[in-house]
Amino acid sequence: MVLVFAESPRGNLKKTAFEAVTYGKKVADLLGTTCVALTLGKVNDAGELGRYGAGKVLHVADAALDHFDSQAYAAAIADVAKSNGATVIITSHTSTGKSVAGRLAVRLNAGLVSGVNSLPTLNGNALRVKKSVFSGKALAEYEIGSAIKVLSLLGNAVKPESIGNPVSVESVSANTGSGRIRVKEVKTQEGTVPLPEAEIVVSAGRGMKDPSNWGIVEELAQTLGATTACSRPVADSHWRPHHEHVGQTGIAIRPNLYIAIGISGAIQHLAGVNNSKVIVVINKDPEAPFFKAADYGVVGDLFEVVPRLNEAFKRFKAQN
Repeated sequence: MVLVFAESPRGNLKKTAFEAVTYGKKVADLLGTTCVALTLGKVNDAGELGRYGAGKVLHVADAALDHFDSQAYAAAIADVAKSNGATVIITSHTSTGKSVAGRLAVRLNAGLVSGVNSLPTLNGNALRVKKSVFSGKALAEYEIGSAIKVLSLLGNAVKPESIGNPVSVESVSANTGSGRIRVKEVKTQEGTVPLPEAEIVVSAGRGMKDPSNWGIVEELAQTLGATTACSRPVADSHWRPHHEHVGQTGIAIRPNLYIAIGISGAIQHLAGVNNSKVIVVINKDPEAPFFKAADYGVVGDLFEVVPRLNEAFKRFKAQN
């Protein structure tokens, strides 16, 4: 059996959960077994995971799991995995999934590969999986020969596929251990697609010259239905909130389209965004390092290029 841990932050299933279940279904088909989804704590509409390939949804309705505690979550997932004879456990490669995956591997004496970005292949009883290494500059293939295998799936590596129908949710119990974390308050950013889940990201750097100029970036993002981001110097200068900082020291992202405006392309920034499927760079400096990583580049004054680009997108959307 393939067991997929479907995250439900604040009780809501997100795109990452649907990606993980879609991936889990494909892995289950490869192994000739079934895909089962697992939700923990408060969750709404858990049966919807059946649309993405889960043959069954298990739910541990323990109030102790309403707030994330990596020790309690790992204990619960491991307990359910053992009870149901799971041979592959899949999590999302989010902060939650990364916190849990290592603990799961230890508890289950399992082999672990984190941040996988493609479907595995079989080599006898072993799984071969690929992931990016050296800050996205190369791909490495790993073989997991252990009886139980743990994988965390990189965001946007698999497109969610609605292939079935909602299924019933079965309540199960699990040992959560004695958690040592007590949550007093939770503050979250609402109203925008989180950067790790965003398919389109519009990002800007010090080339904006002043935070008061950010309006043209936000307008472009609104036109494209994109999430906004920024480089580290911008976040460090408090021009933009730190949750928008992308790069090696910020959030690593993998959108379908990444538009970099006024960002030179330091190696630390590139390390966090170079897994983007398409990169567009706008910069007035033709020698900016970012152009070497770009699929498309525009050499020009961003204060002229971005408004004109935004108008072009608006005309295109109006005609299509």
